Amino acid sequence: MSYDRRAFVEYFASAGLGSTLLPGMLWRRIAEGEDITAQTVACAEEMAGLVFTDEERAMMVDGLKQQAQRIEALHKVLIPNDVPPAFVFNPVPPGVTHVASARTHTRASVPRMMRSRVPVRSRPENLTELAFLPVTVLSELVRARKVTSSELTDMYLARIRQYNPVLQCVITVTEERARKQAREADREIARGRYRGPLHGIPWGAKDLLATKGYLTTWGAGPFKTQMIDTDAEVVRRLDAAGAVLVAKLTLGELAQGDNWFGGITKNPWKLDQGSSGSSAGPASATAAGLVGFSIGSETLGSISSPSTRCGVTGLRPTFGRIPRTGAMALSWTMDKLGPLCRSVEDCALVLSAIHGPDGQDATAVEAPFVWNAALKPASLRVGYVKAAFDLPAVDPNDEKRNLHATKEFDDAALEVLRSIGVTLVPVEVPDIPYDAMRIILTAEAAAAFDGLTRTDRDKELVQQGKNDWANTFRTARFIPAVDYINANRLRTMTIAKWHQLMQTVDVIVTPTSASGLSQLVATNLTGHPAVILPHGFRPDGTPVSLTFLGGLYEEGKLLALAHAYQAATTFHLKHPVLQTG
Repeated sequence: MSYDRRAFVEYFASAGLGSTLLPGMLWRRIAEGEDITAQTVACAEEMAGLVFTDEERAMMVDGLKQQAQRIEALHKVLIPNDVPPAFVFNPVPPGVTHVASARTHTRASVPRMMRSRVPVRSRPENLTELAFLPVTVLSELVRARKVTSSELTDMYLARIRQYNPVLQCVITVTEERARKQAREADREIARGRYRGPLHGIPWGAKDLLATKGYLTTWGAGPFKTQMIDTDAEVVRRLDAAGAVLVAKLTLGELAQGDNWFGGITKNPWKLDQGSSGSSAGPASATAAGLVGFSIGSETLGSISSPSTRCGVTGLRPTFGRIPRTGAMALSWTMDKLGPLCRSVEDCALVLSAIHGPDGQDATAVEAPFVWNAALKPASLRVGYVKAAFDLPAVDPNDEKRNLHATKEFDDAALEVLRSIGVTLVPVEVPDIPYDAMRIILTAEAAAAFDGLTRTDRDKELVQQGKNDWANTFRTARFIPAVDYINANRLRTMTIAKWHQLMQTVDVIVTPTSASGLSQLVATNLTGHPAVILPHGFRPDGTPVSLTFLGGLYEEGKLLALAHAYQAATTFHLKHPVLQTG
């Protein structure tokens, strides 16, 4: 019998099933107990973009029945979110040894950290004056015992109580844990045991990091009572550095956007605007002076976007730089943890405390990180994405369409870089269909939360639009495995192209949000690090940002240039005037 697609549509419509079920009809009918036939195979062809003959369909039936049995058996196994696939993504191109050799570099052989010289300030009468200071300054006050960790902790806890009802950036206050840590920090510092620049500094964790004794909700209704009986590795390392965890901060549910089960996290600069996401709480709380610094995560823009919206400095490290053990998995080959702070050097201090392998996350490597705040910008080879900077602010064919809404700020930033001795070299982003590879993220995310889709608990998510996770997870089930693998093969080619580009420069500066700019998707796929920092303010007072990109495991150079830029400007020193409800 020949296959008539229109006849099938009419048949299913007459049965009240509707043509919209055709793409998934094969597996839908299997789930309902119906047998697989050549006709159901014909229905399923649409989503795979294939057309088979009658003979080919008939030949496939037995194999598909066996495949369905295997999938049914797979679905009977409970696979927790923290179990990774049996493969490991490596951002280093095949044949490249200079980066890989860094993995055998021991911490003892790494040169010591060269920090900026920060004079110790006098103790203010009102401690809230310290709320917006960077860690570089707060740490000197604590080290010199001008201010105690307990006093800082009390101050930040009070600000959380005052401003969180409006900002909605905190899910859980870890008050008991924080006060205990702060008291211990004060005792140690009083005895002369100073652990380093994070000792006694209050911080906040994006609520996808497990914290023993407290909820870890992932920002999502189905998990809002979840308790994970361990600390994430990053939490352990910050504990060891003497930092004080004061709050679990919001994230858009399951790391998408700024909308979570308790509301929408606000931008402190403009309270009728969300803080963007998914590191919504870390960006909002850091900008609002509710924590000294925070830890967020990025899979595809989740540090970059809220850092831009809230005017903080975000570091998205190289893939594999920081272990993700104890963090919610969204995409095993793209997830990255990183700090959101009030200065570039703060990011360097935090990275120094949390990088390196832990023996659990197979992607985490031992690559040295050296922070030298005095590194001269003129010693670095710096490229700029000329095509992005050259975009007109407005489409000449459509004046209502912004192509480069931040052009005046971006052009001014290039002049600042030139003024500090940087020679800018034009570079081009490799021309590759980056958007096509986004199926890697959606397929992995759908696998990470497969249970939500198959149990219909995805209906408990507050975001139910066509671009939200609930629908994306359903849609991703129709990505052919062959195409997922081929997207990763294209990714290998992309990594090689970006490696060639990064051999010509040490750092690339680029507009964060010029229309059509593909760097964000590209570098999240290749695993390259980025620093996002404020470089101006719109007429309505909201911040805009600039992005610096670096080579794999070359955060030292990347941060040094961004630090020099901040030393020549004052944008990162401004803070919002907060309101209460």
